[in-house]
Amino acid sequence: MKGNEALAEAAVLAGCRHYFGYPITPQNEIGAYMAKRMPPIGGVFLQAESEVAAINMVYGVAAAGKRVMTSSSSPGISLKTEGLSYLAGSDLPALIVNVQRAGPGLGGIQPSQADYFQAVKGGGHGDYKTIVLAPSSVQEMADLCVKGFELADKYRMTATVLSDGTVGQMMEPVSLDIPAQKAYEKSWAVTGTKGAREHNIINSLYLDPEKLEKKIIQRFERYRAAEENEVMYEEYLMDDAEICLVAYGIAARVSKNAVNASRARGVKAGLIRPITLWPFPVKALKAAADKVKAFLCVELSMGQMIEDVRLSIECKRPVHFCGRTGGVLVAPEEVTKAILELRIEN
Repeated sequence: MKGNEALAEAAVLAGCRHYFGYPITPQNEIGAYMAKRMPPIGGVFLQAESEVAAINMVYGVAAAGKRVMTSSSSPGISLKTEGLSYLAGSDLPALIVNVQRAGPGLGGIQPSQADYFQAVKGGGHGDYKTIVLAPSSVQEMADLCVKGFELADKYRMTATVLSDGTVGQMMEPVSLDIPAQKAYEKSWAVTGTKGAREHNIINSLYLDPEKLEKKIIQRFERYRAAEENEVMYEEYLMDDAEICLVAYGIAARVSKNAVNASRARGVKAGLIRPITLWPFPVKALKAAADKVKAFLCVELSMGQMIEDVRLSIECKRPVHFCGRTGGVLVAPEEVTKAILELRIEN
């Protein structure tokens, strides 16, 4: 399957019965798949009049306690960011999918990773966090979609699958053996009282500053629990590595090839691939800083994740950058060259 289609089918198998979106390349297969898949199973597909409308429809279904999803690509996500902040301010779980394209502005339809800051730093206004999952394969497009729904329900917050045009469009074998989903208690949901309970009110407006501060502090306690328990990453040939590459998504697949090529030339390179971009694998990188001589961030941007790597290792080792932007994929040969140059410097 294509990555986009695998993600859409996984969402259905995870219990999502509501999808709202608006077309934009390179994520259009998600909406097209949902348009065919939802009606026969009693689900709802709606192509909204805009991205702004779509995210607010997500808000409504999330408030009713149902699993709901929207997807878009870069500029479309920008239009949704006010709604993302409202979802966070109301503690509502939902899944957001960004199949990134090049920017800024309309940019181009080729793959990019330049929305990293937007995804992991919040994107909208106010103090809040979003769980961010970064797939590097079609299988992970499916698996992390399911994981995103689970974590969103568990922590009452939005989860984002941050993919790119390459992973979304490429075809690979995929298993859709989705385990039974845990039912999370949603006593807060707006489902109608039936005269049996007090009214639930979903709201993000607090005119009393002390009440708002208390609410935000409570919210960040849940965020800290997610940081402690939900970090996901992969290590590749890190046991004896002297140079640590850090890359996610399609850039991580390129980096694995570069690690292998570098080792064939006598350079002990390894890779740490963050799977959760938030929460970020700070402890893994900090531990690596005690063993390696240097870090190399590989991204399809001008370098955004590099800042989180530097913060994680507290500047104990030099952090270098190798990447392409504008929709140009970085080649394994470029990354290998950067690794070999680092060996000369060190």
